[in-house]
Amino acid sequence: MEDQKPEDFKRELGLLDGTMLVVGSMIGSGIFIVSADIARQVGSAGWLILIWLISGLITIIAAVSYGELSAMFPKAGGQYVYLKEAYNKLIAFLYGWSFFAVIQTGTIAAVGVGFSKFAAYLVPPLSDENILYEIGSFKLNAAQIVSIITIILLTYINSRGVKNSKIMQTVLTVIKILSLFGLIIFGFILAAKAEIWNANWTNAFSSRAFNTESGSWMPIGGTALLTGISAAMVGSLFSSDAWVGVTFIAGEIKNPKRNVGLSLFLGTFIVTIIYILTNLMYLAVIPLDEIATAKSDRVAVVASQYTFGDMGTIIIAVMIMISTFACNNGLIMAGARVYYTMAKDGLFFKKAAVLNDASVPAWALWIQCVWASILCLTGKYGDLLDFVIIIVLIFYILTIYGIFILRKKMPDVERPYKAFGYPFLPFLYIIVASAICISLLLTKFSTCGWGVLIMLTGIPVYYMTKPKE
Repeated sequence: MEDQKPEDFKRELGLLDGTMLVVGSMIGSGIFIVSADIARQVGSAGWLILIWLISGLITIIAAVSYGELSAMFPKAGGQYVYLKEAYNKLIAFLYGWSFFAVIQTGTIAAVGVGFSKFAAYLVPPLSDENILYEIGSFKLNAAQIVSIITIILLTYINSRGVKNSKIMQTVLTVIKILSLFGLIIFGFILAAKAEIWNANWTNAFSSRAFNTESGSWMPIGGTALLTGISAAMVGSLFSSDAWVGVTFIAGEIKNPKRNVGLSLFLGTFIVTIIYILTNLMYLAVIPLDEIATAKSDRVAVVASQYTFGDMGTIIIAVMIMISTFACNNGLIMAGARVYYTMAKDGLFFKKAAVLNDASVPAWALWIQCVWASILCLTGKYGDLLDFVIIIVLIFYILTIYGIFILRKKMPDVERPYKAFGYPFLPFLYIIVASAICISLLLTKFSTCGWGVLIMLTGIPVYYMTKPKE
């Protein structure tokens, strides 16, 4: 009985919609902010670009590897389904549990906080310094309220059907891409200075770390450099994440066997190019010391002020508000499909498996909304990132290893698309991502450790809630 209505979803999304969902979900506020932290950790232009390049390349490798899985299992639920098929229901449940508890909702909260950070530029009373209510150590600020309102509004729009959110996603993402290219081009034309560019590239790979307390640089090498690189990659990997969302809505994509894999590749490729160009523009316009010490890490604001003068701040604030709004729309739309698929398997609240009149899992959307809103009240942007990225990487590693398992387990299943560079590239991804995970656990245990603990608490929950076979 469980599968009597597998195609309740309407297939209303084409290749452009899929690609725009990938691009729109990936580009949030990260590219405008995290280059400051990367510059502080590694202290040179060469390393800054290399970290963005490595993050982009391993993201593209992961995305094209997922293409094989998305063509084999072209239905709603994406990564959750791949893990269930490659391993078992427990691993799939741990992913779904972590996805609901931290990954998707934590990302939605972080992006919501990013939105409010820049809304406060236009309307200062909306800032996180405006404390509205205080009880004990808990402080409720205006920025948190703004984040929560945007999450509720986007959840409502998504609950009205996929068509509205699809149109909004595509329009906002096109505006976002064009405005980023505008910032890059105008930056190079109006503000780039040969002396700044040359000074930034003089010692392109002499690594150093910035001490925020003393305001001075210290040379680093060996393990200190490796620590710096892995800490720096949290931001660039987070900025390059969320591409997987298109696999969750495979049930609503036309010709999913072709279009899901293709939109994964096109989306991650476009974003990687944009990110590298944006950082090259930063290096042509801003001295490296200013990138590292940008107020509230808002590097893009500094670049825009050099380019457009005082108007620059407003231009960037509006751009980032559009960017984060579109990003959260994509995240909210995609996330609910995972809870829907889990509920179909009896591993989530039953009501999450019900579609409303508009053929969308409204109950799943609203429960996601409530938990993401609670997370908005708990954490700072940076802590939310550390929480999320370690678990995301662990499940990416497991999923990509799942390609090797499924080649043995299901050798005869039709594979309309095969993982590019198999077995070398998927294996390379596993090695690089594992090294980053180990390094993160060693260097940021206080936040990443909590992320792993939340994931592991899913094991007893699974056995307590598992339907009796």
